[in-house]
Amino acid sequence: MDEEQLIPEANETDKPAARRRKSGARTADKPKTMHSGHRQRMRERFRKDGLEGFAPHEVLELLLYYTRAQGDTNPLAHGLLDAFGSLKGVLEASPEQLMTVKGMGEESATLISMMLPVFRRYSACVCEERKRISNRREAEGYCAALLAGQRTEHFYALCLSADNHLLGQRLIAEGTLTEVAAYPRLVVETALNYNAHSVILCHNHPSGVCIPSDDDLSTTRKLMRLLAGLGITLLDHVIVSGDQTYSMTQHGDLPYDLAIEGQNASLIPPDGQSHVVGGRKSKGSKQ
Repeated sequence: MDEEQLIPEANETDKPAARRRKSGARTADKPKTMHSGHRQRMRERFRKDGLEGFAPHEVLELLLYYTRAQGDTNPLAHGLLDAFGSLKGVLEASPEQLMTVKGMGEESATLISMMLPVFRRYSACVCEERKRISNRREAEGYCAALLAGQRTEHFYALCLSADNHLLGQRLIAEGTLTEVAAYPRLVVETALNYNAHSVILCHNHPSGVCIPSDDDLSTTRKLMRLLAGLGITLLDHVIVSGDQTYSMTQHGDLPYDLAIEGQNASLIPPDGQSHVVGGRKSKGSKQ
C-alpha cells in the first residue's frame, strides 16, 4: 500500500464500536513490542542533543515520521541509504529519484529534497547579516554554502564594495552535470548594475573533481581582463565540489598584475596564503 494512503475513517457500521471505544469500553491491550515508544524516544533524543550521535538511517527515520503517521520507518530509511549510498546522496537526490525507492511517496520525497535548499537559504541569511567577505576563508565558506547540494553546475557572480561588503549576487548560468557557460556580458552587466568595486566568481563541480578545467581557466582570465578594463577587480574564482573548495587566486592561476589594477587586493595577497580545503594544484600553478 502506498505510504500516502491514510487509514479510512470509520463508516456508518463502525460508529457504534468507535463510540464504545471513546466512552472507555475495555478493549484488548495491544502487546508491546521492541518498537513501542521508539518514535517518542527518537524525538526526545533530538530535542535533548540535536542530531549528535544519530546514525544516518536514524536521521532519515526521524524525517520520515512527519510524513508517515504510522509504521516502522527503519526499513525505508535503510532502503534509501542502499539506493543512494549515503545520507549525502539521499539529501542530494531529486524527488523523482527518491520516489523510485519502494515505499517512498510524493510527500516524503518532497520533504527530504527540501532539506538542502532550506540549508542554503539559512546560510544565505547568515551571510546576508554579516554582509562582509574580508578574507579568502570567508569567500570560500560563502561559496560553499551557496552551492551546497546542487546537482548541476551553477555559476555565480558576487559583487563587493570597496570595503568588501557584499552588495549582491547573481546566478549567471545553470548548466548540465559537467559544464556551464559563463556569459561574459552577464557578468559585466551584473558588476555594473551593483556598482561593484570587485567581483568573486564561483561555480560547482558536481562530478567531484575540485580542480579547474582548461576552459574554466581561459574563461576566467578573459573575464578578469574585461572587468579590469572597467576598473573592477576580479578577486577570485572559487570552485566547489562537495566539501572541497579551490581558489584560483591562491593557486596562482590568475595574473596578479591584472588583479591589482582594480585597486583592491585585500583578498589576494601576493604570497597566496589562504585557507583551501582539498584543492590540488592545477597545471602551471605556483608553489
